[in-house]
Amino acid sequence: MRALRLVADERLEFHELEDPPDPAIDEVLIRIQAVSLNHIDLFGVRGMAFAKREMPLIVGVEASGVIEAAGPNVSHLKPGDRAIVYPGLACQICRRCQAGQENLCEDTGGIMGFHVDGMARDLLLAPINRTIPVPDGVTAVQAACVTVTFATVQHMLFDNARLQPNETVLIHAGGSGIGSTAIKMAKAIGCTVITTVGSDDKAEKAAALGADHVINYRSERFEGRVRRITDKQGVDVVFEHVGQDTWAGSLLSLRKGGRLVTCGSTSGISAQTNLYSIFQQQLRIIGSFGSSVRNCRDSLTKMAEGITPAIDTEIALEDFPVAIERLRNRDVFGKIVAVL
Repeated sequence: MRALRLVADERLEFHELEDPPDPAIDEVLIRIQAVSLNHIDLFGVRGMAFAKREMPLIVGVEASGVIEAAGPNVSHLKPGDRAIVYPGLACQICRRCQAGQENLCEDTGGIMGFHVDGMARDLLLAPINRTIPVPDGVTAVQAACVTVTFATVQHMLFDNARLQPNETVLIHAGGSGIGSTAIKMAKAIGCTVITTVGSDDKAEKAAALGADHVINYRSERFEGRVRRITDKQGVDVVFEHVGQDTWAGSLLSLRKGGRLVTCGSTSGISAQTNLYSIFQQQLRIIGSFGSSVRNCRDSLTKMAEGITPAIDTEIALEDFPVAIERLRNRDVFGKIVAVL
């Protein structure tokens, strides 16, 4: 089979590898159909894995495919069924895993495509406890945007920030994969959405997704605009994943008792924080990492009901390295998906 491997930092190569063996009793063999790109792929290529890993490493954290073969103990999946694979190597034993919080696993083995071999390959052998069926009405390209993109947003907005209908939410980087998804999910429950983008072209696209107010952060300070939009009250929730560049303004954009949920720091991991404003305004800062298997299932349900990812481009897997550079340069709106 063909696989895309990271052989050294910033160096990707295609290799021909032996096909996987037949599935064990609790495994399925999946032919990968689509692999989507995420910032975690860019971080991995740049050598920011924050853990020991061995190279060459098959990349690809988020993908979808079709079952080619199933082990004898597999009853709910059969050849021809479509599926996705949860990329976190959760132990399934600890109290967090038993509670359905795999992203808080106390003995995790890492993330596929980041710490261990991932999904940018023709064939993947996967255990059934991390394999999730894809419902009718969801395409392979859409399903490839579930585990890292849709499920991360689902976990951030609803498990952690507890976003409610008719609230006002500030979503940073509305042109990113998770930002564009957050716009759609928030609008679906009737929220007022304010989003930031880095160009007028992206502003038009964010508005077309349903954003009520779009701020080009390159031409105006977003926190001042947010205060004007909300009559100086601030927003109920900030969806934060930029980090250093937006952190202080995000806190200033919250109303009293507001919630900031963060899952990333693409502009830097250190930021000054006004502690007085946090306790005086009774703000809540919530960290959010990854997603659970339940979040993935809920995301697939939302996709089947019509909340679909914003797709920037469908590419061939051979163009994965070029697409990584587009992510690095923020030359994308929504998701880039490689189709095998």
